Amino acid sequence: MRKSVWESLALACAFAVSAHAFTVSGKVSDEKGASVSGALVQLLQKGLSTTTDFKGEFSLHQQESLEGDSIPEAVLGRVLPGYISVNNGVLSFSQRSSEPVQVQIFDMMGNRLLKETLYGSGRLDLRACVKAQGAYYAHIKIGSAQRNIRFTSHGNYGASFGEKSASVKNALQKIAESDELRVIADGFDTLTVKLENLDTNLTLKLTKPEPQYAYGWGLKNAPVPTRGCGKTWNRVKNGSYEFQWSKGKRTIRIDIPDNYDNKKPYKLIFGMHCMGGWAGGVQQEGYYGLKPLDTDKTAIFVAPEGNGNQAPWGQDDYLLFDELLADLQSNLCIDSSRVFSTGFSYGSMFSNGLSWNHQDVLRAVAVYETAERNIWLPQRQNKGVGWMGVLGLQDNLCTPDMGRAARDIILTLNSEGGKAKNERAQEYGGNGPHVCYDYTTVEERFPVRWCTQNGGHIWDHKDPGQQQSWVPQATWDFFSKF
Repeated sequence: MRKSVWESLALACAFAVSAHAFTVSGKVSDEKGASVSGALVQLLQKGLSTTTDFKGEFSLHQQESLEGDSIPEAVLGRVLPGYISVNNGVLSFSQRSSEPVQVQIFDMMGNRLLKETLYGSGRLDLRACVKAQGAYYAHIKIGSAQRNIRFTSHGNYGASFGEKSASVKNALQKIAESDELRVIADGFDTLTVKLENLDTNLTLKLTKPEPQYAYGWGLKNAPVPTRGCGKTWNRVKNGSYEFQWSKGKRTIRIDIPDNYDNKKPYKLIFGMHCMGGWAGGVQQEGYYGLKPLDTDKTAIFVAPEGNGNQAPWGQDDYLLFDELLADLQSNLCIDSSRVFSTGFSYGSMFSNGLSWNHQDVLRAVAVYETAERNIWLPQRQNKGVGWMGVLGLQDNLCTPDMGRAARDIILTLNSEGGKAKNERAQEYGGNGPHVCYDYTTVEERFPVRWCTQNGGHIWDHKDPGQQQSWVPQATWDFFSKF
């Protein structure tokens, strides 16, 4: 019988030194799943490179080489799906695809002693798979090619037919081919992946580098963990505790998720109470209705007690905020880029004041029935901040003019040359549901939302015929922009 090209080549190469064939393929996408075309893909140690096509796909392939000679692609494609040889009873195999390598060993009586399926490229000591001295033959199938190989064993008395997994483990010597794959594309961080197997298909995702700003963060930035990550919180998780600060003690109400993980950064949301109110009332109302909306338990909620005076928030309370925030960030795992403050009436005026000079630490505020005035207000910094205002058009305490004045100050800070102040916001027209207007001329990082409806000096406005306030959901959606 005439030998096939496969058999002839395999026999001739039984003692040859070979560079094993492999194929590394895959697809490169961005964070939204869109294909990245034209990306440079490099296999560093092998010195191979290619670029992704319009689908974001790539393939790096090395053919079998024998003593420095390459097997022609046409021959390899038509006849040789892989390469096998036997040298002193050791089977060597490699392939350019992910086809399984099926190995069966029989004795001369036709009894099958081993059946194993291997993948990729490697070596298998056939003699280590049998126990007794004598002649055997192995049936090898790789891709569409198959071959019977006869070999002689002097007896591997340490192996047992009944312990196939152990014998194969000792016999199989996987060729340790590893490399690093690097992907470079304009507008993305360079990605480097360690490959332990060069016959593989990869799904790769490129991320865009975080832009650098003089202050603040870009929308949807990666969390910025605080030094409290990894620490154990030894105070109450849901309730109140006394906080010692530089000017005395204050009661702090806090709610930490019951599945709190001290290695995961959490949003931090402050709730500031109104004149005549108290921190416990903010806690009881779910921090202005936001806590029940946090179904994924992504936030820690805090309500500090005011100073006990008729005007519950004064100049010293800005220092209280600083010291309390520093303490929480030192002992809890907080995402320092997502700290928010809310409040109603006097509490909204305090949160609004914080938005004037705490832009480096506050991502956004939501103020319900606010005003541009207070007992004490800090000097404004020329920096933007996320800001949402809710106004009842019949409020006779924090009047519509006061609320609009507070909004316009923020519009000036949040837009180039203060141009957003000239943008006319749509307001409630006298019937139907509330109206929330998102300004279009502010800087994207510092959105402004303005919500209006008929109503007086309350925070939990409701649409006609509705039993539930729309304010919490509108606020949660606004905070989720970040």
